[in-house]
Parts: sequence; structure tokens; C-alpha cells
Amino acid sequence: MIPFLDLNQINKPYLQAIEEASLRVLRSGWYILGHELQAFERSFSDYCTVKHCVGVANGLDAIGLILRAYGFPEGSEIIIPANTYIASVLPVSYLNLVPVLVEPDPFTMLIDPDKIEEHITPLTRAVLCVDLYGRSCEMEQIMEIASRYNLKVITDAAQAHGALYQKQRVGSIADATAFSFYPTKNLGALGDAGAVTTMDSALAERITYLRNYGSKERYKNEYPGVNSRLDEIQAAILNVKLPFLDKDNTRRKEIAKRYLEEIKLENLIMPPGDRPEDDAWHLFVVRHFQRTAFIQHLDQAGVQTNVHYPLPVHKQKAYAELNHLHLPATEKIHEEVVSLPLNPTLTDQEVSYIINAINQFEYQQ
Repeated sequence: MIPFLDLNQINKPYLQAIEEASLRVLRSGWYILGHELQAFERSFSDYCTVKHCVGVANGLDAIGLILRAYGFPEGSEIIIPANTYIASVLPVSYLNLVPVLVEPDPFTMLIDPDKIEEHITPLTRAVLCVDLYGRSCEMEQIMEIASRYNLKVITDAAQAHGALYQKQRVGSIADATAFSFYPTKNLGALGDAGAVTTMDSALAERITYLRNYGSKERYKNEYPGVNSRLDEIQAAILNVKLPFLDKDNTRRKEIAKRYLEEIKLENLIMPPGDRPEDDAWHLFVVRHFQRTAFIQHLDQAGVQTNVHYPLPVHKQKAYAELNHLHLPATEKIHEEVVSLPLNPTLTDQEVSYIINAINQFEYQQ
């Protein structure tokens, strides 16, 4: 069986360096808000070509801390793509803000910029973009709309480490960007981890306070904050892996290009291949109207797949108040998507096998 993802293989090239870095932290006696975190924040802000990086506990908290730092009043509306993981929406709810779901562009499966303006009301305060699957949203149009309506633009780039948009690195385009370093990500820690990047010095300072109980100086609290800190061991591990991110992403691009060129299955909807060098290719997501049969075929052929995501946010029990929404483009995507194996550890032979297995699928008449 070719696994969808093998984290042991992903981390194997860095294992010795990770062990050494972890031991260095262990022996230091300093495990929270120390030199390893500072080093990673500097390195990742440089990588993203942005002034500030603030390490936090996870990607969900990264979004929540941005929203909290902006101080939007309760009841404010935040525009969010309907086609996303629930983690993009939960921080909005936690702060008693209102998620306003917008349908995706059927070609990119990202938020459709042409549909944003019709959802803007006097209560709208921000647009939360999601760079799903590793592709940047159409930021030029989104930033222009936001500028006209005096809205903040926040990006959830949990799947887009290293992606580009018009030669700009994701993380430096929006007013603030949230990253997750969950172990499966292109840049993955060995546990939960996240960060916020921004050019806004005042925002970065507020988030730095907020992540640590609202405090920068011990026992002096400027804000009602939370406990959301990127710990020293995870920061040290990310410091080990960051220098190899571009190399790993290059391998992802090579595999994605082969899929785009060599998969010839009729009725299989492929991801957009119009700017393959810019995408981070966190996931290679195809669509088929006979998804169950397609997945079963690949499983029998020894190819493991995944579904990102089987049930949209507005159909989740957790969001019963949104269950009445009819979002046909989103619902169709969630009924058809299949994620193929795509990671730097796949060999050329495995890629060829996957392609051949896909091309041999015969859909049911």
C-alpha cells in the first residue's frame, strides 16, 4: 500500500538534527518563550519577507488572536469561504463574531472574489481568506475590495507555507496571516504549533501580549489574554526543518506537474494548473462524481487516499444555526473531492504507479 502520508518518512531526513535540538532545549532548562522561539520568529519572518512573526500554540489560536487583537465588537461580521475546514470558522464564533460564508470559485475551490462584495454589510469588519490546498487566494482583487470598504484582510495559510502570489510570499500580503505547523503541514512540527505574521507592528505587539495572558512583563497584565505559546521544543524542531521547506516544496511541485500532465482519466476534475510554480501543493485534490467507487478502486490497487473535507461547515451539527444555508458549489465540492498522495518522500516509481492506477479506473455507467 502506498500510504497517503507517512510522517516517519517525512521526518526521517531530519531525525538526528531534531534529536540534537530537542536535547539542547531539554538541557537548557528553559522551555517557554526562550531563545529557540525568538530564533524561529526571526527566521520565519525573514522567510515570509515580513516584519513580524509571533509564535503561538496552533493555527486555530493564530486566527483567534488576530481577531482578538483587532478588537472587533461582538456581532461584527467576518466573511469566510464556505469551502474550508471548521478551524477557519471556530475562532470567529469563540469571539461572538458572525461568520458569513461565501461560495468558492469552482475552478480554484477558493473563495470567489466576485461574490465577496454582495455579502458586505455595515457590520462587516474583515475578510478571512483561506489558502486551501496550498494555493493563494486572488489577493489583488480581495485587497482592493477590502480597501474600498475599510476592511481588514486576514489569511489562513495553514496549508500554504512557501506559496507565492504575484512573486510575493504568502504571509506578507494580507494585513495578518495565520499559520499552522501541525505535523502534516508542509512545514510541520512534532506536535501543535502556529504563528502569526504581519507588517503591522502594533498588531504584532498586541498578539505578543495576548498569547501570554495579556502580559509581557511577569505579573503585569495589559490585556485579558490567553495561554497560547509556541514552546521551545517545537520552535527548535521548526528551526531545523525551515531551511529545507523550499526543497521539499520543489519536490511537491514536480509530483504535481506529473499528475497534471499524465493523469488522463475522463470525468476527473483536476486542480488548477495555471501557476504550478507558485502553489505550495500541500494537497493534490481532484474531484469525481463517483467518488466512493474511485476511492475503492485506488484502495484495491494499493493507493491510499483521503477526503478534505467530507462535510462542509454549514452542514455540521456544531453549526446548526447555519444548516439552513444552501451553498450548492460548496456542497458539490464536498461530495466529490479526493486527495491523492503528494509529499516529498514519494518516489518516481510510486508516482507512476499512482498515475497508472488512476487512469485504469472505469466509472459505472
